[in-house]
Amino acid sequence: MLSIALIGFAGFAALCLAMEKHFSELLKRKPGATEVGVLRIGGWLLLMLSLVLAVHWRGWAHGLVEWIAMLMAGAILWVFGLPYQPRLLLGLAAVSLVLGPLLAAFAG
Repeated sequence: MLSIALIGFAGFAALCLAMEKHFSELLKRKPGATEVGVLRIGGWLLLMLSLVLAVHWRGWAHGLVEWIAMLMAGAILWVFGLPYQPRLLLGLAAVSLVLGPLLAAFAG
Protein backbone atom coordinates (compact mmCIF):
# COMPACT_ATOMS: atom_id res chain seq x y z
CA MET A 1 0.00 0.00 0.00
CA LEU A 2 2.95 2.33 0.48
CA SER A 3 3.61 2.38 -3.24
CA ILE A 4 -0.02 3.35 -3.90
CA ALA A 5 0.23 6.18 -1.39
CA LEU A 6 3.49 7.44 -2.90
CA ILE A 7 2.20 7.34 -6.47
CA GLY A 8 -0.98 9.13 -5.41
CA PHE A 9 1.05 11.74 -3.54
CA ALA A 10 3.15 12.34 -6.66
CA GLY A 11 -0.06 12.67 -8.68
CA PHE A 12 -1.38 15.34 -6.32
CA ALA A 13 1.98 17.10 -6.53
CA ALA A 14 1.75 17.23 -10.31
CA LEU A 15 -1.82 18.55 -10.16
CA CYS A 16 -0.74 21.13 -7.60
CA LEU A 17 2.11 22.29 -9.83
CA ALA A 18 -0.29 22.46 -12.78
CA MET A 19 -1.84 25.50 -11.11
CA GLU A 20 0.03 28.67 -12.06
CA LYS A 21 0.00 30.11 -8.55
CA HIS A 22 1.62 27.08 -6.93
CA PHE A 23 4.03 26.57 -9.82
CA SER A 24 5.25 30.15 -9.53
CA GLU A 25 5.58 30.01 -5.75
CA LEU A 26 7.48 26.73 -5.70
CA LEU A 27 9.68 27.02 -8.78
CA LYS A 28 10.04 30.84 -8.91
CA ARG A 29 9.06 31.19 -12.56
CA LYS A 30 5.96 31.20 -14.75
CA PRO A 31 4.89 27.86 -16.20
CA GLY A 32 4.61 27.36 -19.92
CA ALA A 33 1.40 26.12 -21.51
CA THR A 34 2.96 22.77 -22.37
CA GLU A 35 4.31 22.36 -18.82
CA VAL A 36 0.85 22.92 -17.37
CA GLY A 37 -0.66 20.40 -19.78
CA VAL A 38 1.99 17.79 -19.08
CA LEU A 39 1.60 18.25 -15.33
CA ARG A 40 -2.18 17.89 -15.53
CA ILE A 41 -2.07 14.79 -17.68
CA GLY A 42 0.77 13.31 -15.63
CA GLY A 43 -1.03 13.98 -12.37
CA TRP A 44 -4.23 12.29 -13.51
CA LEU A 45 -2.29 9.37 -14.96
CA LEU A 46 -0.45 8.87 -11.68
CA LEU A 47 -3.74 8.91 -9.75
CA MET A 48 -5.24 6.39 -12.18
CA LEU A 49 -2.14 4.20 -11.92
CA SER A 50 -2.47 4.15 -8.15
CA LEU A 51 -6.14 3.16 -8.52
CA VAL A 52 -5.31 0.36 -10.93
CA LEU A 53 -2.64 -0.99 -8.59
CA ALA A 54 -4.94 -0.82 -5.56
CA VAL A 55 -7.74 -2.66 -7.34
CA HIS A 56 -5.34 -5.19 -8.83
CA TRP A 57 -3.73 -6.05 -5.49
CA ARG A 58 -6.74 -5.87 -3.16
CA GLY A 59 -9.83 -6.22 -5.38
CA TRP A 60 -12.58 -3.68 -5.95
CA ALA A 61 -14.05 -3.73 -2.45
CA HIS A 62 -10.92 -3.30 -0.34
CA GLY A 63 -8.73 -1.72 -2.98
CA LEU A 64 -11.09 1.16 -3.68
CA VAL A 65 -11.54 1.95 0.01
CA GLU A 66 -7.81 1.80 0.71
CA TRP A 67 -7.07 3.90 -2.37
CA ILE A 68 -9.46 6.64 -1.25
CA ALA A 69 -7.95 6.57 2.25
CA MET A 70 -4.43 6.91 0.84
CA LEU A 71 -5.48 9.77 -1.42
CA MET A 72 -7.13 11.59 1.47
CA ALA A 73 -3.97 11.26 3.55
CA GLY A 74 -1.86 12.62 0.68
CA ALA A 75 -4.26 15.47 0.02
CA ILE A 76 -4.33 16.46 3.70
CA LEU A 77 -0.55 16.49 3.75
CA TRP A 78 -0.54 18.84 0.74
CA VAL A 79 -3.26 21.12 2.09
CA PHE A 80 -1.71 21.60 5.51
CA GLY A 81 1.95 21.44 4.45
CA LEU A 82 1.89 23.73 1.44
CA PRO A 83 1.65 27.03 3.37
CA TYR A 84 4.39 26.09 5.84
CA GLN A 85 6.88 23.77 4.10
CA PRO A 86 6.36 24.00 0.34
CA ARG A 87 9.95 23.13 -0.61
CA LEU A 88 9.92 20.08 1.64
CA LEU A 89 6.72 18.86 -0.02
CA LEU A 90 8.28 19.36 -3.44
CA GLY A 91 11.23 17.21 -2.38
CA LEU A 92 8.91 14.56 -0.96
CA ALA A 93 6.98 14.55 -4.22
CA ALA A 94 10.17 13.96 -6.20
CA VAL A 95 11.17 11.10 -3.91
CA SER A 96 7.69 9.58 -4.08
CA LEU A 97 7.69 9.79 -7.88
CA VAL A 98 10.80 7.59 -7.95
CA LEU A 99 10.19 5.36 -4.94
CA GLY A 100 6.48 4.62 -5.57
CA PRO A 101 6.89 2.82 -8.91
CA LEU A 102 10.01 1.03 -7.63
CA LEU A 103 8.09 -0.37 -4.67
CA ALA A 104 5.21 -1.32 -6.95
CA ALA A 105 7.57 -3.17 -9.30
CA PHE A 106 9.12 -5.18 -6.49
CA ALA A 107 5.78 -5.88 -4.75
CA GLY A 108 3.96 -7.11 -7.82
